[in-house]
Amino acid sequence: MYIQLCSLLFYRSKRTPLMSKELGSLKRDQVMMALVCLSAKAQLVGWLLTAVLASTDAPVSSVALRQSGGYVATIGTKFCALNWDDQSAVVLATVDIDKKNNRFNDGKVDPAGRYFAGTMAEETAPAVLERRQGSLYSLFPDHHVKKYFGQVDISNGLDWSLDHKIFYYIDSLSYSVDAFDYDLHTGQISNRRSVYRLEKEEHIPDGMCIDVEGKLWVACYNGGRVIRLDPETGKRLQTVKLPVEKTTSCCFGGKDYSEMYVTCARDGLDPDGLLKQPEAGGIFKITGLGVKGIAPYSYAG
Repeated sequence: MYIQLCSLLFYRSKRTPLMSKELGSLKRDQVMMALVCLSAKAQLVGWLLTAVLASTDAPVSSVALRQSGGYVATIGTKFCALNWDDQSAVVLATVDIDKKNNRFNDGKVDPAGRYFAGTMAEETAPAVLERRQGSLYSLFPDHHVKKYFGQVDISNGLDWSLDHKIFYYIDSLSYSVDAFDYDLHTGQISNRRSVYRLEKEEHIPDGMCIDVEGKLWVACYNGGRVIRLDPETGKRLQTVKLPVEKTTSCCFGGKDYSEMYVTCARDGLDPDGLLKQPEAGGIFKITGLGVKGIAPYSYAG
C-alpha cells in the first residue's frame, strides 16, 4: 500500500469528493472548488466547474454527474444544475426554508438516479453547532423533493449496497454507521439500525464509499484514518492511517477505480498544529489496497 499527497490546494472544511472516468476527485469549500485531474480533459472541465461555482455566494457541499450532461450540486440549501453557458447555478429545488442557518452537507446519487443529500446547521467551529436541525432529502428526476426524516446533527456519508437493497447513512454525531432497508423502485427507506459504532480512537465518522466487495470505507474526522467495515458482521477489517488528523471523505477513482482519494480539512488547527501537519487540507491518493470501487451514479433529472 502506498499513500501520496496528490494535491496541496487547501480546503477549509470537508466537502464531497466525486470520481468518474473523465474527472478527478472533486471537492469544494465555501470559497472555491479544486480539482485533482487525471487527464487534460479533466483539467479543462474541472476549472470550468470551478468558475461556475465561484459565482455562488453559498457553500457548495456536493457535486454529482448528470445523465443529460453536466453536473448537479447542493449549494447552501438548494439543489442546483450547473449552467455552462453563463457560468451560473440554476436552482431546481430548495429545502429547509424556515431554517436560515442551515446548509446542505454530503450528497450522492442513488442507483435509480435520485440525488440524496442531507442538511445541518452551520458550524461555529468544527463539529460545534446547534444540534438536530438537519434533515435527509432526495431530489427525484422530476425535481420534486422527498424529506425522509429530521432531527439530524451532521448529515454525512451515504451509499447503497451492491444489490441496491440497503441504504447506508452517517449522522456524524451519532458515532454510528447506520443501515436502512431500501426500495430502489420507490426510493423508500425503512428499518433503521446501526451496523457499526465507532471506537474512541476513530473519533467522528464523516464521508463514506463502498467497494466492489460490498465493504464500506469511512473517513474518520479527528481520527486521521480511513477504516474499512463489513456491514454484515459489524467488524472493522482494515485501518489506513494518514499523516493528517482531520480526514473527511473518500472515494475510489483512477481508470479502473483501484485508487482511493481521501480529502482532509485544516479548519480548527492552530499554527502549531499546521506546522505538525503541513499537508492538512490536501488530497491524498492511496494505491495498493487490493480492492476496487464502483463508478458513481448520475442524476436522472
